Amino acid sequence: MPNDVQPASERVRAYAAQRGVSIEITAFDESTHTAQEAADAIGVALGQIVKSLVFMAPVDPADPDGELLPVVALVRGSDRVDMGMLATASGHPRLRRATAKEVKRATGYAIGGVPPFAHEQQAQVVMDPALDGYEQIWAAAGTPTTVFPIAPATLAMLAGALVAPCAQDVSAVAPR
Repeated sequence: MPNDVQPASERVRAYAAQRGVSIEITAFDESTHTAQEAADAIGVALGQIVKSLVFMAPVDPADPDGELLPVVALVRGSDRVDMGMLATASGHPRLRRATAKEVKRATGYAIGGVPPFAHEQQAQVVMDPALDGYEQIWAAAGTPTTVFPIAPATLAMLAGALVAPCAQDVSAVAPR
């Protein structure tokens, strides 16, 4: 595993360090852009990968074209965000998936490398409790080739996350 950490990853490391947490970032030659690619590169179960998925919600629900608030859902790599559950947990009933430009503007990172914290804009973060099923989970560290391991409780603290159900186990869903 190469360990050439880039400036975006340094920002993630510095954010954690400022809060008293040391994280070890690993850089790969191959992509860790998708949850499956990350799990394969690291050699862990897909469920141990943290997907940081960005959504946008109108600050004023009566003005859906007005100012938007980023809402970041942290879910297992094997799960899918449940929009109804995320809307309930976040208190934003008019959520929608962010565009690639909105993700970059809100977080400072491109899709596939979005970490669970150290975002450009203040974001509301909701972490699905299924991530607590693992002693150690892995999250993106700012680029599509960098990751770091972390305990779920430490991740929730660093992200300032509300821990609430917001995902559906895709393997538990019957095919249609």
